[in-house]
Amino acid sequence: MERGVLLLALAWALGLTLAGAARSPYQQVLHHSRLRGRQHGPNVCAVQKLLGTNRKYYTNCKQWYQRKVCGKSTVISYECCPGYEKVPGEKGCPAALPLSNIYDTLGIVGASTTQLYSLSSNLKPDIEAPGSFTIFAPNNEAWAALPAEMLDSLVSNVNIELLNALRYHMVNRRVLTDDLKHGTSLPSMYQNIDLQIHHYPNGIVTVNCARLLKADHHATNGVVHLIDKVIPTTTNTIQQIVETDENLETLRAAVAASGLNTLLESDGQFTLLAPTNEAFEKIPPETLNRILGDPEALKDLLNHHILKSAMCAEAIIAGLSMETLEGTMLEVGCTGDELTLNGRPIIAEKDILATNGVVHFVNELLIPDSAKTLFELGKESDVSTSIDLFRQADLSSHLTGNERVTLLAPINTVFKDGTPPMNQNTKSLLLDHILEEQLSSKYLYHGQMLKTLGGKELRVFVYRNNLCIENVCIAAHDRRGRFGTLFTVDKMLTPPVGTLMDVLKADQRFSTLVAAIQSAGLMETLNRPGAFTVFAPTNEAFRAMPQGELNKLMGNAKELATILKYHIGDEILVSGAVGALVRLKSLQGDKIEVSSKNNVVNVNKEPVAETDIMATNGVIYAVNAVLQPPAFRPQERGDEPADPALEIFKQASALSKVSQRSARLAPVYSRLLARMKQ
Repeated sequence: MERGVLLLALAWALGLTLAGAARSPYQQVLHHSRLRGRQHGPNVCAVQKLLGTNRKYYTNCKQWYQRKVCGKSTVISYECCPGYEKVPGEKGCPAALPLSNIYDTLGIVGASTTQLYSLSSNLKPDIEAPGSFTIFAPNNEAWAALPAEMLDSLVSNVNIELLNALRYHMVNRRVLTDDLKHGTSLPSMYQNIDLQIHHYPNGIVTVNCARLLKADHHATNGVVHLIDKVIPTTTNTIQQIVETDENLETLRAAVAASGLNTLLESDGQFTLLAPTNEAFEKIPPETLNRILGDPEALKDLLNHHILKSAMCAEAIIAGLSMETLEGTMLEVGCTGDELTLNGRPIIAEKDILATNGVVHFVNELLIPDSAKTLFELGKESDVSTSIDLFRQADLSSHLTGNERVTLLAPINTVFKDGTPPMNQNTKSLLLDHILEEQLSSKYLYHGQMLKTLGGKELRVFVYRNNLCIENVCIAAHDRRGRFGTLFTVDKMLTPPVGTLMDVLKADQRFSTLVAAIQSAGLMETLNRPGAFTVFAPTNEAFRAMPQGELNKLMGNAKELATILKYHIGDEILVSGAVGALVRLKSLQGDKIEVSSKNNVVNVNKEPVAETDIMATNGVIYAVNAVLQPPAFRPQERGDEPADPALEIFKQASALSKVSQRSARLAPVYSRLLARMKQ
């Protein structure tokens, strides 16, 4: 018996859980509003009202704390949840609204104008009679907002125009919000012309882009949903809107040239961000002609203006990312009554409804990266200084043509102290910043060799925290253009020009080190192919050593070799890969500790004078100290005489806590302290 009760309880709990999980987004938001309003009594919902307007929203958790809609402040008010009403003298909204027919319900829910027009158009008998109907009823403000000539046209012909308009707001069955699925359509009671339904994740539900203000008002013969607009009939596809609007002539020609007209007249639910003629006119003629003359770039451009789902303006109450047919994301948001794209208020006209989606007119062209040249990608980003250097070096043709290349473009902050003088060396160096293929960073692998237009070969280094090409590391996501890819990098490239030994010999700062390497017999190691990191002591580092110690070191080839091997790591570590701490194994066997803080690299806590001196078989860091392996450090050598005072202190520290708790050990502790004071 008990087991049966337990099973029933579990089944009931599971049923509640599944029911909660199955709530539609609208019901979830309504439920949250109920929770926020319950302190004011039963069936009270918290509502956010936009300051200075009559626009109200049931609140979700995020909005509740932000207290904003489209960036504008809101105030919280409390009112009866749909289907309930107040009772004088009682708290909250304890009474359910009286259940009546649709006609009477219109007057109860705030749609008295729709009720009046139902009477004058002779629709009243139909919505009073038994049956099962749904009416999307415009509120009183919606009728008042209609243009005067449109309203006059309706009310002057109530038996045809007004009646047909009202029937277009009706469905011949009961449809609750849980049945209003996103991207579906319902046949209206006017010539079965479809109504487009969208049920968004934020809980907003629209019918032909009119927002449901209060939904699911039950009636004896159906259900009433209060909406914020009068819905005009929609019979055109997106393609037909493009073909007939004189503001879209240039777009019309572009769509025809790209072959996208088939898509725009097909079934589906799309959003077309339609560039007006004015938007095309703002683009430099050479850029526009290049794109219009390139079928692939043109198709990418137009697909970048088409969202994969229909997005009505009323559904945007905060910023969100939406995917385009081109595959990239657009940030769709709002500021007050204005919609924004990527943060810019460029939507000139919104919510032009089609049978297969919605059209918003935009007065700026949205050119995706995939339709841009490298020059266009770079000049509008944080590598604009680099792009100007390539222009000065007469290398612009590589950035504007149809050559498949990848550009390593140093970020602007690299040049905060000025740009290098434009001479032949600089031009050659810039040419090595252009790789021969159009690459994607996610496909690069450790040890890969990349060829530059200058004829150099560059190595790829993949680290846990960075991806680097020689001494430069990628500092931002790739930007893939029509023919070229832009890699933003953290410094100017320094291609390798010789082996480690060649580089050390060519730099007078390392003359003492070179002599030491020769004495220790390590020249062959630093000349052979490999992957090493050399922490190279400068002449200054050797001069800082006591002369006797230096002479002793130079005279002992074995000890010298041991110390020098401790300065050589067994892999290539460029500075961009150095985080809080990296432990690099040396050829001597012990680990070298390399760290970075405030853009200063340290090795064994010694600051590095210069980083990333690249060689074909490794990288060099200039250091102003000779590094000592652990076995050569006095405090870590076992052959050093013990300091009696230090030993006494160690013993005293170890015994102090114990002795203070033990009467027997206290005298011993006192004698140790006395010996330390002698």
